[in-house]
Amino acid sequence: MIVTDLHIRVGPEVAEALRTGQPVVALESTIVAHGLPRPDNLRVAREIELAVRATGAIPATIGMLEGVLTVGLDDAQLTRLATAEGVAKLSVRDLAVAAAAGADGATTVAATSAVAVAAGIDVFATGGLGGVHREAFDESNDLITLARTPITVVCAGVKSILDVGATLERLETLGVTVLGYGTRRFPGFYITDAGFDLDWSVETPEQVAAVMAARRAQAVHGGGLVVANPVPVGEQLDPDLHDRTLAEGLTKLRSEGITGKAVTPFLLAHFHAATEGKSLAVNVRIILRNAELAGRVAVAAA
Repeated sequence: MIVTDLHIRVGPEVAEALRTGQPVVALESTIVAHGLPRPDNLRVAREIELAVRATGAIPATIGMLEGVLTVGLDDAQLTRLATAEGVAKLSVRDLAVAAAAGADGATTVAATSAVAVAAGIDVFATGGLGGVHREAFDESNDLITLARTPITVVCAGVKSILDVGATLERLETLGVTVLGYGTRRFPGFYITDAGFDLDWSVETPEQVAAVMAARRAQAVHGGGLVVANPVPVGEQLDPDLHDRTLAEGLTKLRSEGITGKAVTPFLLAHFHAATEGKSLAVNVRIILRNAELAGRVAVAAA
């Protein structure tokens, strides 16, 4: 391992890739520790890394072990975060506190983006972004972090349990560029089309890489680039089932008084139970597709 000036430990494979200019894709660890049920979480985490490797890029899963931020977890470290109890969920604000406490932690989209850029990685694959909640003003730190972090995030839009329209408005206000991949409609994570138009779209990883290069050359934009990669229509969650499940979940939220950080995990768990695992299967397909596309983008950009 090497340690950067920012006290971030970089695994040897990732360090060598960055030193020699090989393509690298950052991956979050929240999906491993908190987003998927055991034992599927570890299996899927390994499959995500393999999907990146299949493109010729190097995966760099990011997490914290005993207070040390690590970029490029090895399999033993990945297993620890997937199986240990009490793994903290770390956004940007939590990183220093967790480090001082010597905690084990899994990084969110926001934290993974920030740490990846600090380590020199500019492409990141995730499932879906956080955003603005429907029931009250509660905005994910993902948005403000993307506004000030020069990273390209491949995702399936934002989670459809959120207020998608309000989230897109916030991304516009914050100056975050959004590209549809093969579409001019914004995807809604479980569903292909969340009902909102996009101004820009691209068709190939090389076109994404060209946008990244133009942003660097212009040097006038320091924020993120979102590549919204929709799940194919034939692989999405049935839209009627989606809408019915979402309405039921929002009703339960209100009746049980659930607010704040508890909203997203509650609704995702409701989707998993109410759809009898269909939403989880879509979730896995989404992250594997995004990992593959991010790898192709990183290769093109390299």
